[in-house]
Amino acid sequence: MSEFENNAYFWQKVDTLYSSGDFKVVCKKGSAHKMYPSLTYPCDFGYIETLSSDTDTPMEVFRSDKKGSVDAIVVCADIIDKRFEVRALVGLSEEECLEVLHFLNCTDYQKSVLLRRGKQIPSWSETE
Repeated sequence: MSEFENNAYFWQKVDTLYSSGDFKVVCKKGSAHKMYPSLTYPCDFGYIETLSSDTDTPMEVFRSDKKGSVDAIVVCADIIDKRFEVRALVGLSEEECLEVLHFLNCTDYQKSVLLRRGKQIPSWSETE
């Protein structure tokens, strides 16, 4: 089994979730993190505000000035909150993606991995 099985249909669903609402900025690029003031946000961070607010967990997003589709997602393991967190990366350059990874991995309490968008359609992803 390969390290990460990509699926174009998955990314279509991610794009649908991202485009289902408006991006609301919570922290502007360069602003300090509230728990770790020495850390600054490498790009705008916020969430997607949707009309159906049935969930208390909005889609969190790191976004550059450019708009576009979701290029990657970051999966974080947070031992303080005892949960996994998923954040979308939109319109980021390679350098900005690495800055986000550094930002999310610079404490001992949270570690993250980056999953880049792919175009593969594996046989197991087909619906009947």
